[in-house]
Amino acid sequence: MTNETPVLARSYCPGCEPDADPCHEILDVQWCESHAPTSSGLDDSRIVVEITVSGSAEAGGEANRRWCDVLHRKRLTR
Repeated sequence: MTNETPVLARSYCPGCEPDADPCHEILDVQWCESHAPTSSGLDDSRIVVEITVSGSAEAGGEANRRWCDVLHRKRLTR
């Protein structure tokens, strides 16, 4: 037996239930087949996606790494 966290959100499709109120319940967007957004519009071919690989999985990890280097550097002995 596993101790899984219960799912609190209710699946819903914004196209099928446009009046669903996220202020009264937790909603998990699950598009149905007939309302699923497309990615073949005129502007979709104009979008350029670039991937930048960094040594950190954190947002802003590179800047954080520089601060860590400054704050945790070894002191020079005289």
